[in-house]
Amino acid sequence: MQIKRTSEIELLNERFRNNPVVAILGPRQCGKTTLARQFSDQWPKDVTFFDLENPRDLRRLEEPLLALENLEGLIVLDEIQRAADLFPVLRVLADRPNKKAKFLILGSASRDLIRQSSESLAGRISYLEIGGFTLDLVGAVKCEKLWIRGAFPRSFLASNEAASYQWRQDFIATFLERDIPQLGFNIPAKSLGRFWQMLAHYHGQIFNASEIGKSLAVSDHTAQRYLDLLSGTFMVRQLRPWNYNTKKRIIKRPKIYFRDTGIMHALLDLPAKRDVLSHPKLGASWEGFALEETIKAIRLKENEIFFWGVHASAEIDLVFQKNGRLYGVEVKYEQAPEFTSSMRMASEELALKHLWVIYPGSDAYALNKNATVMPLTKLDKIKF
Repeated sequence: MQIKRTSEIELLNERFRNNPVVAILGPRQCGKTTLARQFSDQWPKDVTFFDLENPRDLRRLEEPLLALENLEGLIVLDEIQRAADLFPVLRVLADRPNKKAKFLILGSASRDLIRQSSESLAGRISYLEIGGFTLDLVGAVKCEKLWIRGAFPRSFLASNEAASYQWRQDFIATFLERDIPQLGFNIPAKSLGRFWQMLAHYHGQIFNASEIGKSLAVSDHTAQRYLDLLSGTFMVRQLRPWNYNTKKRIIKRPKIYFRDTGIMHALLDLPAKRDVLSHPKLGASWEGFALEETIKAIRLKENEIFFWGVHASAEIDLVFQKNGRLYGVEVKYEQAPEFTSSMRMASEELALKHLWVIYPGSDAYALNKNATVMPLTKLDKIKF
């Protein structure tokens, strides 16, 4: 079974109108290659695929300029992080006056980890970050399944819960034992695995490098390096605090969220829905899932999202700007959220244009003129 990612295909067409190179970035197995093939099916000219994990294709690119300079149409380079030396060649080809080719590159690491792309292709490349499936793709009736199994296509589409859980366990092992070394990081798989597993217990909380480092008998610096690596490979999101002029003692460390709740459930040893629903991290799990869906639905970029918090006082889960105004999102795993003192403090302190309270119910309703309770399954109703 394959789900067509129509909105991403439209975005790719839009990006190629103004850029000779477009990059699709996202975690391994999230559907980048499938999206590239769906996109290439509607491409009007020739399409050439190179899979940089295929030894034959790597040999074809041993002399990259000779291999690529005479090709026309769309050229797709999958798993680009395996051949970072291609970026300077792409710059040369993108700058040719007679541009007969466009380049679609796929990568399983962020721009921070693929530094050469930013340096070599500045002004020539547009980035599109994707994850796995989203609510708008799978439909509201499968919301709970998406939360429990996660968004990776093979996990979500597995024939049963046991098969989905096994796929996620295999993904975690492969990520630690193969993917991380292939990115050039010499980190013992057991050490990073222990850190990743412990991080699952910090999901939705402020990251404390000293505390987690002490638990694992590693330095603060090492704990932060491990976190940055998991962030750079799209496993974890570091939500930074919103800083502004105030006399209040605001929180200055990031909050940690797993981008995929299915992976978090596997690391917490929660193989089935009933295990998730009875676990102490139930509320935090749903909060992270709802936040990730909201970020995707509103199409917010990594550098546009924050949380707000005051020590021993109030917090708002998500803060972002649109059209010069500040907005907020609070997530509540409740059936009938109310306007809390924390929401009131945030609305007044930050002068929020509007606050949305996302919850698992089915009805939207106003809390006041500047605050609305919104079902997770109706994120498309959020307007600015």
